[in-house]
Amino acid sequence: MSLTSREKDEITRANASGLKPVVFVHGLWMLASSWEPWRSFFEENGYATLAPGWPDDPETVAQARANPRVFAGKSVKQVTDHMAEAIGALSRRPAVLGHSFGGLITQQLAGRGLATVSVPMDSAPFRGVLPLPLSALRSALPVIGNPANYRRAVALTYDQFRYSFANAVSESEAKRLYETYPVAGSGIPLFQAATANVNPFTEIKVDTRTPQRGPMLLISGEKDHIAPSAIANASYRKQKRNPAPTVIHEIPNRGHSLVFDSGWQEVAEAALAFVKEHHEGGGEAS
Repeated sequence: MSLTSREKDEITRANASGLKPVVFVHGLWMLASSWEPWRSFFEENGYATLAPGWPDDPETVAQARANPRVFAGKSVKQVTDHMAEAIGALSRRPAVLGHSFGGLITQQLAGRGLATVSVPMDSAPFRGVLPLPLSALRSALPVIGNPANYRRAVALTYDQFRYSFANAVSESEAKRLYETYPVAGSGIPLFQAATANVNPFTEIKVDTRTPQRGPMLLISGEKDHIAPSAIANASYRKQKRNPAPTVIHEIPNRGHSLVFDSGWQEVAEAALAFVKEHHEGGGEAS
């Protein structure tokens, strides 16, 4: 098993609790620790939570910033398989919530039938999602603008973070968020996303039609630059073909930082309401 001791401990606690499990999937440039407020919120509402990292993720932002090279070379499939391994160790199928590339991975996990209910937020696009808004291209350029970044770990400057993540918050909050959260990220996922629609063998695929997908709520921020509404709506059009309930919810005046900025709880409450409605007994994990 490739799971870390922390991840194994969280799985053990979730299984022992008898509570419905909720798995949180972070995106590029973040760590699992960014979900701590969400985990407390969901646990206060009667769920057992776990937040697996991406493979080889350090546990803290300080460790990550001291050793950024550890993030290099991670592909989307590696991360999705790691999350699937964690879910496979649970005694009950979980609800799965993910942000950004974590939202894409959430949709892949749901497409594998691993979630009772899923909530992708500000999700990265997958093969078949055709819009490429200029703001999304500009957000990706710090990585895909240099082909050598494919195998590198790339950190965002403050100005890049301000544009891509924190464009809908104040300057002072943007600076606080930049000091607190972002770490280097693997270049591979952005190159994979950029070529998904011309590469028939891409890892950036989602099974949107499987009856085992379960209910899905797609959440987007109105002012998101990385995953604008055109991407969210195109993803929704693909997902709504599924027989399970599929809902899209755009939150006004919010950017890509909506899950960890000062307005996170508004998003968490919307996600919780959907999970409460649809996360039935959970069933035995297969």
